[in-house]
Amino acid sequence: MKKIICIILLAFGCLVQSQAQNKEELQKRQQEIQKEIDALNKELSKIGGDKKKSLQQLALIQQKLKARESLINSINRDIRQIEDVIYNNEIEIYRMRKELDTLRQQYAKSIEFAYRNRSSYAYLNFLFSASSFNDAVKRVEYLKSYRRLRETQVEAIEKTQELLKERIGQLSQNKQVKTQTLTEQSKQLKVLEEDKREQSKVVKQIKDQEKDIVAQIKRREQQRVEIRRAIDAAIRREIAEAEKRAKQKAAEDAKKAAAANNTNTASSGNTSAGTTTAPRLNNEPVTGMGSGSAGRVYSPLESTEETKNQSIQFENNRGRLPWPLDQGLVTIPFGKYVIPETKLVQENPGITITTKIGSSVKAIADGEVVAVMNLDEYQAVIIKHGKYFTTYNKLASANVSRGQNVKAGALLGKVAANFEGDGEIDLIIMNDKKSYLDPETWLRPRR
Repeated sequence: MKKIICIILLAFGCLVQSQAQNKEELQKRQQEIQKEIDALNKELSKIGGDKKKSLQQLALIQQKLKARESLINSINRDIRQIEDVIYNNEIEIYRMRKELDTLRQQYAKSIEFAYRNRSSYAYLNFLFSASSFNDAVKRVEYLKSYRRLRETQVEAIEKTQELLKERIGQLSQNKQVKTQTLTEQSKQLKVLEEDKREQSKVVKQIKDQEKDIVAQIKRREQQRVEIRRAIDAAIRREIAEAEKRAKQKAAEDAKKAAAANNTNTASSGNTSAGTTTAPRLNNEPVTGMGSGSAGRVYSPLESTEETKNQSIQFENNRGRLPWPLDQGLVTIPFGKYVIPETKLVQENPGITITTKIGSSVKAIADGEVVAVMNLDEYQAVIIKHGKYFTTYNKLASANVSRGQNVKAGALLGKVAANFEGDGEIDLIIMNDKKSYLDPETWLRPRR
């Protein structure tokens, strides 16, 4: 009987703890999304009615729509979870009532049996009918254990009644929470419709200024073409230098191997030809370079243990790399971006982050600065991380120089103002194949 009580308490405790943890995680995520929405609203209020910033305004509204939809989805998950809790509570209440009925029936039978055998004569007759002294002792112990059983039955009934009352109260509370959550869901859906109307208003504004917007897009695209060329040139230069170093090293190794072979041949009288080591091709697997190299395709940029480890470290931290700014919002995402209800298209090789002018820009990983360039009135810094490259464009000033080794978090420079007078930087990530990678999939989620 005590085991039954322990099982009921343990199951109840585990279920409550699990429900509380899931609820806490959902609420935490909803709070984070709401903070993001509040930050976006703050940025939108700064822009106000400035028609020259329509593209930025649209990007912020679309981010807000995305965040709002994410918040509504989280609320929907919350509702489903509450419904699951209500369902589980109802099942548990039904089970506990059945258990309580069973306990009461068992206790009633015990009382009935005790009542029928309540006379002292029956008690003494039961003892004195024992065949031996040991048998009599056993019968006394049996009567004591039977009395303890009835006490345990009473305890189990009382405990089950308490748990049942508590579970009924929790069910009532769950239903109230569900009602409140449904109200919040309805509120957020209404706000989402308002956000969509706000987006339509900005899109109409963009259509009315299409010529100005097209000119703005062309200026941005011209900047992007220039930065792409600069990055491509830097990558080509680094690959060429790495290949040159690899060939020189292979030639030196072959020369040393031949000299050693000639020495061995002369001392042993062996006339067999020596072997030489040829340089690796670009598609050969890396071997003998420590852990993490199995199955990796050789890159000239990973010709040393240090550069190979930088690549592996960069890859292993995907989704966990720090942001280059302490504060900021992604106003133009990675890839092709079509402005709704128009034929206007932008294509971003990285992400554009809006922040305060003069904010500090930091390296997102350990590496070597391979270029510091002037592009129009801006500066750009390119850092090599093994076979990966990160570019930080639209800096007002640079605090590093080419050839300098930097650690993650090192200060690279300060944020400059863009055409519209806002602080803004472009973050671009590429690999040695000159493929552009979405930075947001490499950076840790914003909190």
